Amino acid sequence: MSKELVTKAVEELAPLIQKREVSSLELTKAVLDHAESTDETINAFVSMRRAEAEKEAAKVDEEIASGTYKGMYHGIPMAVKDNLYFKDEVTTMASKIDRDFKPAYSATIIDKMRDAGIVFTGKLNMHEYAWGITNNNPHFGACRNPWNTDMIPGGSSGGSGAAVASDMSVASLGTDTAGSIRIPSSACGIVGLKPTHGRVSKYGCFPLAWTLDHIGPMTKTVKDAAGLLEVIEGYDPNDPTSLQAPTGNYVDKLTGNVKDLVIGVNEEYFFNQVDSEVEKLVRKGIETLEKQGAKIEVIRIPGLKHAEYAELVTSLSEASAIHHRNLQTRPDDYGSDIRLLFELGELPSAVDYLQAQQLRRQLKLDFQQAFEKIDVLIAPTLPIVPPEIGADTVNLNGEQVDLINHIIRFTGPGNLTGLPSLSVPCGIARDNMPVGMQIIGPALREDLVLNTGLAFEQTNPMKGKKPSLAKPV
Repeated sequence: MSKELVTKAVEELAPLIQKREVSSLELTKAVLDHAESTDETINAFVSMRRAEAEKEAAKVDEEIASGTYKGMYHGIPMAVKDNLYFKDEVTTMASKIDRDFKPAYSATIIDKMRDAGIVFTGKLNMHEYAWGITNNNPHFGACRNPWNTDMIPGGSSGGSGAAVASDMSVASLGTDTAGSIRIPSSACGIVGLKPTHGRVSKYGCFPLAWTLDHIGPMTKTVKDAAGLLEVIEGYDPNDPTSLQAPTGNYVDKLTGNVKDLVIGVNEEYFFNQVDSEVEKLVRKGIETLEKQGAKIEVIRIPGLKHAEYAELVTSLSEASAIHHRNLQTRPDDYGSDIRLLFELGELPSAVDYLQAQQLRRQLKLDFQQAFEKIDVLIAPTLPIVPPEIGADTVNLNGEQVDLINHIIRFTGPGNLTGLPSLSVPCGIARDNMPVGMQIIGPALREDLVLNTGLAFEQTNPMKGKKPSLAKPV
C-alpha cells in the first residue's frame, strides 16, 4: 500500500486522510522512504526533515482523530524550494554564501501552510539564488530530470519539478521570476501555476528581482494546484507588493467546461521559432479544447517584440542590486554562471532600466486590450526540448541556439505583466521529454486559467505515462 500511496495526487489522498483510511504518518514515512532511495539518482533535495516531519504528521493524525479536519492539504507531506524561510532552520538558497543561514522568522506562506496542516519533509535543490534555468548547481550538485536523467529538469525550481514528477514530494512550491515555476513544470511533466503578481505573499522568500518574483504551486494535477493556491494566497502587510484582492474557492469553481471559451493564439511571438515537436503537441492541445466547444481567435500583441529586452534589463538590474555588496566583497563564492549574470547586471544605466519599465507598461496595456477579445491565451510553455545537463546550447529544428535566451522567451512576458500563467503537460517529445502547454489569463483570473487547464487535463494528453522513476503501480 505504501508504494502505491506515493504515486497519488493530493486530490486522491485527501479523502483517505479525512476518513482516516490512511494516516498522515503512514503517508509521510512512505514518501520519505521513497525520496531517500530515489534522491540518490535525482538529487532533488538539499536537506530532509524526517524527524520533524514524522512529529508533525503524528500531531496531524491526533487533530483529525479528534474531529478537526482543515481541508484538502491537511496531513499532506511535501518539500519546498530552499529559498523559503523556516524560522531557525537552515535556508541555503542553494548557495555557498548562505549555506548556513538561519532566518529569524518563517515565510508568510510557510506559516499559512503550517496552519493548513501541511507536513514539511525537506528543502529542495534549486539553481543558485534562483538565478538560472538548468539547476546545474556547483555547490549542491546538478538536479536530474526523472524522465531522462541525462537532461536538465529546468530551473530555477528544478528540485521542486523533479521531486513532484518522481513522487518524492506529493506537491511543492516554486518561485518564478522569468519562468522558474513553469520551465521545470514543463520539463518534468507536471502542473505549475504562476499566480497574479501580488496574489501570494513573498515575505520570507529570498528575492531575485523584486518586481518580477512570484511564488506558486507545482503539483501532479490541476485540482491539486487549485487547492494549494487556496492555502497560500491572501493579502500580507509585510509584502509591499501584496494585493488586497478577493480570494477564490478555486477547487469548487473547477468544472472543466470550456464551451464558448475564447482562446487567443498569437502567431508572431508565441509560435515563432518553436521546436517542431513542441509546436505539434501544443497545437493539438488547442484543437482538443476547440473540440470541447472553445473558440479560437488569432490576436496580435505588438509589445511582445520588446518583451525579451525589458525582461532582461529588469531582471539583471534588480538581481545585481540585491547582490551588489557580496559581488564586490566575495565574487568567487558565487558559481561562475550566476557571477557573470550579476556582473552583467551592473552594466544597464538608470535610463535603460526606466525605458524597460515603459516598454513593460505598454506590454501590460497590450495584454489588457487582447483580453477584451479573448478569455485566455494559449502558447507553448517552452519553445525547445530541454537539453543535456551542462549544455549551453539547445537544438531548435536542427540549429544550435543559446539555451538561456530561448528557454525563457515564452515565460518572461508573464512576469513582466504579472498575469496568471499555468503550464500543463501536453505530451512527450524526443528523448522521452515531456512538453508543457501554457495558459495565460487576465489578472486575478486564476479560476479561468485553472478551469481551462482542467478541461485539457481531463483528455489525458499524457496517456498515463510517467517517468521511469515514478512508474504507476
